[in-house]
Amino acid sequence: MSAIDFSDPTTIALLTDALTAAGVSGLEISWPGGQLRIVVATGEEARINVSSTAQPVSAAQPVVVKAPMAGHFCSGSSSRSVAADRLPRSVSAADILGFLRVGPILLPLCAGRAGILTRQLAEPDALVGFGDPLFEVEPQS
Repeated sequence: MSAIDFSDPTTIALLTDALTAAGVSGLEISWPGGQLRIVVATGEEARINVSSTAQPVSAAQPVVVKAPMAGHFCSGSSSRSVAADRLPRSVSAADILGFLRVGPILLPLCAGRAGILTRQLAEPDALVGFGDPLFEVEPQS
């Protein structure tokens, strides 16, 4: 039996549809390499959170936050100019920098480490693929 790929948008959409049809408000799955949380909100909305165990990164190198799957990039603000005015800024590892929209699902994009958010690398509402760079976080001095 092969493992289920919880980073696949089709798998997440099927799980979300099944939860909605069953009247279940959410699901949380943990495994050694990460965690998946789907919360079905009232109305037509649903949210998910996928997190993986991060690999250690050299303290001196910037971290590029990459898209964990394909979707439409949504920045943390309504326009690129507003986001650009707020850069650079300090972020913690758990700070949400933006979202990926896959149908009715919003996947939060966390910084992954504390540091200085220096650049947003994707345009708002751009269609991005797995591994596309979205943000750059530099270590704090």
